[in-house]
Amino acid sequence: MHASSLSRRAVLAGTAAAAAAVSLPLTQDRAHAAAAAGKGGYRWRNVVQGGTGFITGVLFHPSVRGLAYLRTDIGGAYRWDDRAERWIPLTDHLGWDDWNLLGVEAMAVDPAHPNRVYLALGAYTQPWAGNGAVLRSEDRGANWKRTDLTVKLGANEDGRGAGERLLVDPRDSDTLWLGTRHDGLLKSTDRGATWKAVSFPATPSATGQGITFLVAAGRSVYAGWGDSDGTSANLYRTTDGTTWKAVPGQPAGTAAKVPIRAAYDRHTRELYVTYANAPGPNGQSDGSVHKLRTGSGKWSEVTPVKPGGTTADGSADSFGYGGVAVDARRPGTVVVSTNNRWADIDTLFRSTNGGRTWTSLKDEAVLDVSETPYLKWGGDKAKFGWWIQAVGLDPYDSRHIVHGTGATLYGTRDLKRWAPQIRGVEEASIRQLVSPPTGEAHLLSGSGDIGVMYHERLTASPSRGMASNPVFGTSTGLSLAAAKPSYVVRAGWGDHGNGAFSNDGGKTWTPFKTQPDVARSAPGPIATNADGRVLLWSFGTANPGYRSADNGATWSEVASFPKGAAPVADPADPDRFYAFDTTTGTLHASTDGGLTFTARATGLSSGDTEFQLVAAPGRSGDLWLSLKGNGLYRSTDGGATFTEVAGCRASYALGFGKAARGASYPALYMVGSTHTITAMYRSDDEAKTWTRINDDRHQWGWTGATITGDPRVYGRVYIATNGRGVQYGEPV
Repeated sequence: MHASSLSRRAVLAGTAAAAAAVSLPLTQDRAHAAAAAGKGGYRWRNVVQGGTGFITGVLFHPSVRGLAYLRTDIGGAYRWDDRAERWIPLTDHLGWDDWNLLGVEAMAVDPAHPNRVYLALGAYTQPWAGNGAVLRSEDRGANWKRTDLTVKLGANEDGRGAGERLLVDPRDSDTLWLGTRHDGLLKSTDRGATWKAVSFPATPSATGQGITFLVAAGRSVYAGWGDSDGTSANLYRTTDGTTWKAVPGQPAGTAAKVPIRAAYDRHTRELYVTYANAPGPNGQSDGSVHKLRTGSGKWSEVTPVKPGGTTADGSADSFGYGGVAVDARRPGTVVVSTNNRWADIDTLFRSTNGGRTWTSLKDEAVLDVSETPYLKWGGDKAKFGWWIQAVGLDPYDSRHIVHGTGATLYGTRDLKRWAPQIRGVEEASIRQLVSPPTGEAHLLSGSGDIGVMYHERLTASPSRGMASNPVFGTSTGLSLAAAKPSYVVRAGWGDHGNGAFSNDGGKTWTPFKTQPDVARSAPGPIATNADGRVLLWSFGTANPGYRSADNGATWSEVASFPKGAAPVADPADPDRFYAFDTTTGTLHASTDGGLTFTARATGLSSGDTEFQLVAAPGRSGDLWLSLKGNGLYRSTDGGATFTEVAGCRASYALGFGKAARGASYPALYMVGSTHTITAMYRSDDEAKTWTRINDDRHQWGWTGATITGDPRVYGRVYIATNGRGVQYGEPV
């Protein structure tokens, strides 16, 4: 790599099945492998935001200069392309049914065979999530073979920033180890094709962390155990590949309760281990760093700064330790990271004498985030990091250090100047997309964690960063006035207000003067009517909707609005709004600017909050209702009646774009299925026929949040993913 000039997603815990595996060839969709892409095909690219997600692991190849891999909690894995100076996504082929596999629990490389790489995939261990899988490649991830496991992995659960739970045995390249959270230790003797459970001294639980890392030290393998109480053993070792034993003399106590990561200095034969009192990335308040002389068995504490002090402003300086990396060229040189240090801000500590003394790299760091301005989070400057559990030290360049944060990967080549080394990585979970018919930006996006962005260019991170005044974490609503596209409103989770409006198309924002009391605890979707005079704001199934006719200065309850529904404005008639009650399967409509709603069509599918209602641009009363596996329905009479659209087996999201040449109706874009495969489709004839526009290499897991075409560019479509940002496609 070269240096380039909150809450995260829901974190869950659960149970898993017994360990076993079946080896299967990797196909992009086993049920229907070859639904053809449209004639001529599409070119797919990311709309550039620049990272925006938690980097849970980074792994330099020990034997190849310039080769590295990166993993994320919900956005797949990447390989560094040293010539192009960008990350290449490796898991975009995973489709709708494999959404759970976009979470990467662990990575492994083979030092003796540089082209081999392995991934352990699975985001959740919950009963509703699928089992994990192992991907194996002989060409650095260009092609994969897949083994489906019968255990679950937890790449987006607590402990996801811990060390690599997957390892090629240092004695035998055909042997791999996989540590699981709830199902003990698995072993493969055929390069990951098949797996079986093997004996391990510690007993897993249905809710614990299990094995937190596997690391080679010479010809031995060490395993961290995350379920110790601080007094029992939490570090084990095998020297023969068969028998595992607790490492004698290991540290104990709260500060050494959970081993997070480990790194081995082959020159000094010392193993460095970072510890915390919780697996992280949240919840850590104590921790330590220790090293083991593997030859003699002697332990030494080398903690740079012990947690529990007081910061300059009197706050408690509580934190744990996370990442650790050793210098392959310089004996005794090691880097460790703090984690969850919110009061005094997380840092990297570097030692050149085996941990006797340390230097905080944050203290002299000069950050350049000009390539990804959103990292200032609406403020004047960026932070050095938070959630730092992934740390890498280039084995061919002692001054090239990288560390992951909750939103980016920082890197340096001189230990002082730092910049994001994130090109190619896009990890946002997209919630809303709006493509304006006029103005500089062709796209506005609303995301989990990073709010709203105004994309004046699709190929560069927005120069304004995140929408501010106020700054949101997760965006819950984004709406543009169809007849006055300079007027935009947004809603979301924030500490300084939950709604705002813009009179310049989303470049700058003004917070609502007031907001309903419930907005702070349950901000939901928001809509503006066609001319921007009326706002409707929804707040979940337990609360009524609210209306404002003075730009958010005052709000009044709309008792007849169906609770929890997403308001939809008629794009041609400013007096009309619509709302689909997913609880009862009823379409409600307003003809008096949102003052009152009445039931219209009834008896439609119900019981799923992800059903989506959209209105066709430039037309009044032309509504389309995506009912997931129940199909696609259309109304041309303002929701009085709906007719099922033939030839559409499932519809999850629907949007509109510029009409094809000679067509009078906007192009339709759909995430759904016409036969058996869930994919992206376009129709140029009002849904009479559909053409698949993505291909088997571009699927991105779950894509059901939203989709929209570009009203100014025929064929261009924007797709929301859950962990791979905004994908946009254009005909080739």
